[in-house]
Amino acid sequence: MTSPADVPHLTPNQINALVVLMVEARRLTNVELKELAGFTLTGKDNTKLVDLGLVDTDRTHRPFAHELTDEGWRVARRLHTSAPPKQGGSTTRSLFVVLSNLHRSLDRLRVSHGDFFKQTEATAVVSEPGHEAPAPTAAQPAAAAPVSAAEVEALVRSAYRELTTAPGAWVGLADVRDRLADTDRAALDAALRAMVGREDVRIIPVANTKSLTARDRAAAVRIGNEDNHALAIGPA
Repeated sequence: MTSPADVPHLTPNQINALVVLMVEARRLTNVELKELAGFTLTGKDNTKLVDLGLVDTDRTHRPFAHELTDEGWRVARRLHTSAPPKQGGSTTRSLFVVLSNLHRSLDRLRVSHGDFFKQTEATAVVSEPGHEAPAPTAAQPAAAAPVSAAEVEALVRSAYRELTTAPGAWVGLADVRDRLADTDRAALDAALRAMVGREDVRIIPVANTKSLTARDRAAAVRIGNEDNHALAIGPA
C-alpha cells in the first residue's frame, strides 16, 4: 500500500513533527518540541519538511522555531489516508488510528482541525490530587463585547481581499473561516447568509461534491436547504 499522491512519504519523526505542530496550532521552538514530545526538528527531517513546503522554520535566532504552512495543515489533516511507515512500528500505526478517528469525528461535528486545535488566551486551572485550585482573583477580565453584523461582514470582506488577487475570484469558505478563526461561528454564518442578498456577493455550493475535503464540508454554510462552500465578492 502506498501513500496517496497528495500525501508525501514521510519518516516517523517528520510525521510526529507535523502532528505536534498541528495539535499545538502555533509556532514551536526546538526547546518546546523537546519538552512536549521528546524530540527536536533538525537536520534532514527539518530540511525535507521545509523543502516540501509543509513547515516554515525561522532560523534567524536560536532555538529555531517551526510552524505549519497552509500546505502543512492540509497534509497533516490527510496523514491518516496514507500507509504508516513501517519503521514507525506500532507507535506510528496507533497514531494513524487516532488521526483517522479524529478526522471522522470532526467531519461529523462539522468542525475544522484549525478550529478544534486553535489556541485561546484563557487557560483552564486543573487541581492535582491533594492540592486546591487557587481562588479566582477579584479582578476578572471583562467579557468581550459582542461583534455587530456589520463588523463581521467587514471582517469577511477584509479576509476575502487578503485571499484573492482580483475582485470576483472564488475562494473557499474554509480559507475564509481560517482567517476568521476568532470570530464566533454563529455570527459568521449569519453574516454570510445576510451577504447573499448583496449585489456584489455570491455564495454557492461546489457542484462536484466528490472534490470536497472534510475541511470544505466542515466550513460550509447552510443557505436555502443546501451547503455552500465558495465565496466571490465583486463583479459577476
